[in-house]
Parts: sequence; C-alpha cells; structure tokens
Amino acid sequence: MSNNYNQNYTGYNQQYIRPRIFTGAVKNIIVANLAVFLFMTLFQTERFFLYYFGLAPQFVWGRGFVWQLFTYLFIHGSFGHIFMNMFVLWMFGSEIENAWGKNEFYKFYFITGIGSGLITLLFSLHSTIPVVGASGAIYAILVAFAMMYPNRLIYFYLLVPIKAKYFVLIMGVITFFSSFTQGSGGISYLTHLGGIIIGFLYLNNRNLASKIRFRMPHITIKNPFANFIRKVDKESKAPDINLHGTEQTMREELDRLLDKINQVGYEKLSETERRNLTLIGKYFTDKDKMKN
Repeated sequence: MSNNYNQNYTGYNQQYIRPRIFTGAVKNIIVANLAVFLFMTLFQTERFFLYYFGLAPQFVWGRGFVWQLFTYLFIHGSFGHIFMNMFVLWMFGSEIENAWGKNEFYKFYFITGIGSGLITLLFSLHSTIPVVGASGAIYAILVAFAMMYPNRLIYFYLLVPIKAKYFVLIMGVITFFSSFTQGSGGISYLTHLGGIIIGFLYLNNRNLASKIRFRMPHITIKNPFANFIRKVDKESKAPDINLHGTEQTMREELDRLLDKINQVGYEKLSETERRNLTLIGKYFTDKDKMKN
C-alpha cells in the first residue's frame, strides 16, 4: 500500500529534506530569538545582555546567575550567528516537530540546550567569557534528524549532496577535535559538542523507554472500556484527520504517515492511521484521474 502512495503522490520524496512553513514551536523560538536580537541592536544593550544573560561559568558558580543556563540560548553576537542558527532550526527542526509534536519538541530543544550549557560550565569553571547562542540545541537537532532520517540528503556547503548520518558524523568529528583548542572567532566548540552528546543520550533513552513499554504489555492494567472503544472506532467511518479540510492538512498528514512507515514499517501503523492513509491516498489518486 505504501508503494502505491509513493507513486501516486508526486509531491513526496523521502530522499531529500522537506522544510515546512514555520510551525508552532519552531516559529515561537525563532520569533523570540529575533526579538531579543533586535532589542539588543536597536537599543545598544549588547554589553548588558552579555553580562546578565550570556553564559559566563564564573558568574553562575560565584554569583548565582543560574538563569544564564536558559537565557544564553536567546542571545546572539551577530546577524550571521543568529541567521545560521535560526536557518538550521527551521530547515531541520520543523520536520522533527511535525513528527514529535510541539510539546515534545520544546522539551528536547531546551533540555539539550541547557544540558550543553552545563557541560560548558563543568569544563570551564573559572571562565568569565560569556557563551551565547542556540548552537548547543541546534547541534542536538542535527543529531535527532540524522537518527530519524539517516538517508536524507543534505547539501554540504550547498554544493555536495551527503546523507544526513554522514553529515552529522563529519560535523561531530570536526567539533570534537576543535573542542581541544580555544574557540576562535567567539565560537564555543565545547557547547557544540555538548549539544551532540546530550542530544544523542536523550534520543537513546527515549528509544529505550519506548522499547521497554512495547516489550512489557503484561504489566499494564487492562482498560475495562477497551472493547467498547474498539467497537466504536470500527463502526466510525470518519478518520481522525479532517478530510474535508484543506489539502495542505491532508498532505502534511500523508507526509507524517509516510515518514513513520520509513522509520518503523507499515505494520506499526495503528488502525486509524492505516484508514487515514487509505482515504488520503484515494483522494489524491481520484484527483489525478480527474485531471487526466
């Protein structure tokens, strides 16, 4: 069934990255970062923001500026710095958010961002040089994308096509060796490396937890209403997705289902998801026939 969808729905190509229009969490994070950067630039408050909200390890330990572990993610030193971070966030983060949902994406972004800040603190206890930028969380997003879509093609330096898993591996090796030297040009490679490590550990634990829940169904409490719910679900012909809504909604749902098939296989789809897949595919197939 999934092969038919790949043939009938010409807009789908799992080989390449498919960035989307700004989504909930990604949009909110980008807007917040841009607002802080514009405020700093327009009112020339860079020194104030760097001192109080950049991540200076000595200030966290010695003066109790613990909020810096969170606020440093929203401070950027230049237009090029914020542009690259927000561009990567949109390019890779929007598809991850579509697969996980808004709340889970927020959780991953801030846990990895704060976690990479903690690693920076542990290995530069006496530094008073502020570390700024969302790069730790951004590198974690790259790791997540490579683990979810390892064979997607990324254009390295916008020229050379390379699979996501190899791209992140190359970036990880470069960051690892760079972390042994003092950051040049204001770049904290240690924070980048921290994002890679925290992102990898977070995703491994997340996958392990899901496997444990899947392999231990005997300890779950049986829902006395389960049979009734399944009966109602079977009798209902309307899928969860609103097929009377916009085509964009249906295309996004189709993308999500195809991505899930690509990751875990068709047999892992729920009954409702399989029904949605059938109905959406029929809709686009019938539409193509009418055009021809």
